[in-house]
Amino acid sequence: MSLTELSGTATPEPSTPEKIARPPRRASPFGALLLRLHFYAGILVAPFLVTAALTGLAFTITPQLDQILYGDQLTVAQAGDRPVSLAEQVGAARNAHPEGSITAVQPGDGDQTTRVTFSLPELGENQHTVYVNPYTAESQGQLTTWFGSTPATTWLDDLHRHLHLGTVGEHYSELAASWLWVMALGGVILWWRRRGAARATARHLLVPDLSAGTGVRRTRGWHATTGIWLTVGLLFLSATGLTWSRYAGANFSAGLDALNARTPEISTSLLADPVAPDETGGGHHGASGAGGVVESAAFDRVVTAARGAGLAGPVEIAPAAEPGSAWTVTQVDNTWPVAKDRVAVDPAGGTITARSDFADWPLLAQLSGLGIQAHMGILFGLINQILLAALALGLLCVIVWGYRMWWQRRPTRTDRRALAGTPPARGGVRGLPLWALLIGVPVTVAIGWALPLFGLTVLAFLVIDVLVGAVSRRRRPAQAPTSPAPVGS
Repeated sequence: MSLTELSGTATPEPSTPEKIARPPRRASPFGALLLRLHFYAGILVAPFLVTAALTGLAFTITPQLDQILYGDQLTVAQAGDRPVSLAEQVGAARNAHPEGSITAVQPGDGDQTTRVTFSLPELGENQHTVYVNPYTAESQGQLTTWFGSTPATTWLDDLHRHLHLGTVGEHYSELAASWLWVMALGGVILWWRRRGAARATARHLLVPDLSAGTGVRRTRGWHATTGIWLTVGLLFLSATGLTWSRYAGANFSAGLDALNARTPEISTSLLADPVAPDETGGGHHGASGAGGVVESAAFDRVVTAARGAGLAGPVEIAPAAEPGSAWTVTQVDNTWPVAKDRVAVDPAGGTITARSDFADWPLLAQLSGLGIQAHMGILFGLINQILLAALALGLLCVIVWGYRMWWQRRPTRTDRRALAGTPPARGGVRGLPLWALLIGVPVTVAIGWALPLFGLTVLAFLVIDVLVGAVSRRRRPAQAPTSPAPVGS
């Protein structure tokens, strides 16, 4: 008889199943595979994302930086009542820059100067832009520009796109954009699974899990919740960044061609040759255009015809590339609502010969154009800049918290000290059902074909992981079978 029976006290039996210890829930193969992929991408790709975020953050301030550095060229000290003729302004630009061909003219409006762009063979893709006061026809200086961008904006743009390393540097930004969407979506799925799909309400997903005062759980809460808030913006940056990348961008362009979804071309052909400059009379200045010497008064005729056709706001006039062709006038208002309509104008008679309106563009062409402007922080003005800066700063915080979790999970016992935490256990692929492999492998191959740098790095991760696993198994000491201890020992 036991002591409890002698004392008259019975041992209580467990009355509820909750008091029975439950075995720990085993992670599904999908979750294990996604966790390992997210971990390795966070460790190895995050440095590229940090670089893209920092350079992108710097690029968001380019409008203000341009005004600080080049305000004397870009704006006039005092706006007049009425600008002088465009012919006089172009003539002043030609006097200030005798060499080169005029490729574009943007008439000034308000306090903005008129921009006359010259191309020279020795400049390559760059141009010289002369800035003219539209009210006095006086030159306010010139800058070396790249498709209209100032030197500072061009420098920061090159830094963000390829780190001033040319073609080789373009790989970094494409790699970052190729993995950004994978890491963002993977993080959302992992956080949803951890919070529990049944109770993963908006509050659970959007509010940091701070139930643990310190440590890895608290860091994970900030890392995951901030990532949830940034997901839509990060997906947008990834998609728009890939559209003009080297390899994925080429595939995107091929897709637009296959769908006939590119920006429509506008015809500049004329049924008859334009009137030659020496046949017009009038004694206006001659200006060398892309197609040779053109009459300066033609700029006034062309812009007047475009205004009459409804092209309001800022426009850019492009002289014909060849004699006997129409000039084009394009709206260049990139802020919302954008104005992108174009007309072709006969420079001799000032008649409209063709038209292309933004509203008639294919939907993909419209979305691509709007996406690029938003990615550059132009589409919504200052609000766009602030949103991009917040995305960049948020992404940097998420990455720092990710590395901090890696460090917080490191073994700290004296016999097992390490500088960082161990990676998630491998074996997720082996546990996947057959149907998942039959679907997942072709999908992964297709994504890898569309995004070549993503496909190559996934393959590299797989090969390295297999090799590391093989080496670890060979180095693991074999455990000798233990025999039961003899009785009485």
